[in-house]
Amino acid sequence: MPNFTKKALRIFRWAFLFLTFFGFFGGFSCCILVLLIVLFFIMRSFYTFLSFFFLLNGIFLSGFAQQKDVPPTNWQHLDLQQDGVLGISTEKAYSLLKNRSAKTVIVAVIDGGIDTAHEDLKAILWRNELEIAGNGVDDDKNGFVDDVHGWNFIGSAKGNVQYDNLELVRWVRKLQPKYETALNSTPFSSAERKEFEFYQALVTDYMAQLEEAKSTLASVSYFRQILGDILSKITSKNPILADFERYKAVSDSEEQVLKAVKDALKDDADFSKFMKELEDAYTGYTAKVLYQLNLEYDPRSIVGDDYKNASQHVYGNADVMGPDAEHGTHVAGIIGASRINGLGINGVADKVQIMAIRVVPDGDERDKDVANAIRYAVDNGAKVINMSFGKPYVWNKQVVDDAVRYAQSKDVLLIHAAGNDAKNIDIAKNYPSRFYSDSTGLITGMADNWIEVGASSWKNDESLVAEFSNFGKKNVDVFAPGVKVNSTVPNSAYEYNDGTSMAAPMVSGLAALLRSYFPKLSALQVKTLILNSVYKVPQKVKVVEYGSTERVSFSDVCSSAGVVNAYTAVADALKDKR
Repeated sequence: MPNFTKKALRIFRWAFLFLTFFGFFGGFSCCILVLLIVLFFIMRSFYTFLSFFFLLNGIFLSGFAQQKDVPPTNWQHLDLQQDGVLGISTEKAYSLLKNRSAKTVIVAVIDGGIDTAHEDLKAILWRNELEIAGNGVDDDKNGFVDDVHGWNFIGSAKGNVQYDNLELVRWVRKLQPKYETALNSTPFSSAERKEFEFYQALVTDYMAQLEEAKSTLASVSYFRQILGDILSKITSKNPILADFERYKAVSDSEEQVLKAVKDALKDDADFSKFMKELEDAYTGYTAKVLYQLNLEYDPRSIVGDDYKNASQHVYGNADVMGPDAEHGTHVAGIIGASRINGLGINGVADKVQIMAIRVVPDGDERDKDVANAIRYAVDNGAKVINMSFGKPYVWNKQVVDDAVRYAQSKDVLLIHAAGNDAKNIDIAKNYPSRFYSDSTGLITGMADNWIEVGASSWKNDESLVAEFSNFGKKNVDVFAPGVKVNSTVPNSAYEYNDGTSMAAPMVSGLAALLRSYFPKLSALQVKTLILNSVYKVPQKVKVVEYGSTERVSFSDVCSSAGVVNAYTAVADALKDKR
C-alpha cells in the first residue's frame, strides 16, 4: 500500500497525546497504563514515543501544525547553485537539450489508479492504438478487453476493490485455524515449529497494530466531535483565525481543541486544509479498523480470479481510475504532467506516455497482482516502471521475482519507493525488493534493473532526509524530492503531498527523460548514469529510527551518497555522446 505520509504521522502523533489528556479509558492514571501497554508493543513508532515524552513533560504539541518553512513553488525542479534549493535541476537540464531530438518513452505507473480526464495528464496518457475503446472486444488479442490506457487487476464486472487487508492480516487468517489453540509445548515438526513461531510473531504485530489503530481512531473521532460542537456555535461558514480567537471555550476539551486549531491556522490560514487533514485522518483510521485490520473482511471475490493460481495472468477490468485515484494521479503528474500546456505543473519528462495499471487498494497490494502488472507493462512497451508502494510482509515473493527477471530480460527499469516508516531497510523488511530469494527465504541473486528511492527535503542542511523516509546504506540507492511536492490530483486539481511515493516518480521521470533523449542507453546504463551523477551530500544528516535521532553521513543512508540531479545526468550523457 502507499505508506502513510507525514500528514498521517502528524495526526498519529497528536492523537495519542490527545487521548491521554482526556482519559478515554477512565482517568489519567488508567490512560498512562494503557499507553504504556501500547508502547510496549509499538515502540518502533517514533511518533508514539515522542507523544509520550511530551506528555510527561506537560507540553501540548499540536500535531496539525504545518512546518513554518515553506519551499518555493515547484522546488523539486530548482537548482542548488542557481536557486539555493536542492531540487533535481530539471529546468537547467533542459537547457542542455534544446537542439536534441527526443523519442517518446512509455512509463508504467503501477498504483491505485489515475484520473484519465485530468487537464494536465490526458494529453500524455498511453493509448493502446490497437484497441477500440468501449466495444467490449479484445481487439489486439492480448487477453485484456478495452485496455485503452492500461489495466486494472483489482476489479471485474462486479466492480472494483477499494479496500483490502494488510498482508499481515491475510497471513493471520491463513494460519489461525491451524495454530490458534496451539501451545509452545505442542509437538511440531521442524517446519511446523518454524511456521508456528511465525504465526506467534504475526499475532503480536497484529494485536499491536489493531490497538494502535483503534486508539488513534477514538482520539481523532473525539477531537472531530468537539470541533464540530465548536463550529456549530461559530456563525461563519468559512471560519478564520479571528473567529476561533473570539470563541470562549466551555470545557477543557474545547480549550485544547481550540489551541490545536489556532496553532495550525497561525502557520497556514486556510481552515479548509486543516479540515481536510482531519477528515483524511478519520477516514484513514476508520478504513484501517474496518477493513485493513479486519480478519473477517476479504474482498477478493470481487476480482473473481483463482487467487491460489499465481500463474493466472488475465483477469480484472479496464477501469484504470478506480474509486480513489488521488495517489496514482499525483505520482503520474510528477513524472510527466504536460510541460507545454501552460496549466498546473510541469512533470520531469517531456516526451512521455503514462500507462496506468491499478493494483494498489486502500490496504496492501497483492503479489500476484504486482507481478501481473509488471508483465503487462513490459509486454505493452513500457521502458520505465514506477512502483510507489510497499509492505513489510510478503505472500509470494517468487512470483514477483519472476516478473522482475522478465522485466530485466526486456531492458525495463524499475523504480521503487523506499517507504515512509523512518526505518533502516537494510534491517527492516520492505517488499517488493530487488533481492531474489527461494522458497526458504535464502537470497539467490539481485535485480540490476532496480532503483530504490528515499525522500529528501529542499534544504541542504542536516534536515535533508525527510523525517518519515526509510533509508539504508545498502538497500536504498538515491534520494529525491519528497516533501511538499505539488502535483496533480483528481478533478483537474493540484495538491502538495509528502512521501517516498513522491520521490520515486522524480527518478522515474529522470529515467524517462534520459531514455527519450538518449534512446541507445540500456536500462542498466540509465541506472548507472543516475547513480553516478547525484549531488554528493557533504554534511551529516538527521535520521530517525525507533525514537532515536542520529546524525550520520549521507553515505550511511543510501549507496550513492546523494540526491538525483537531472542536469549532471544529462551533461554526463552528452559527454558520452550517446
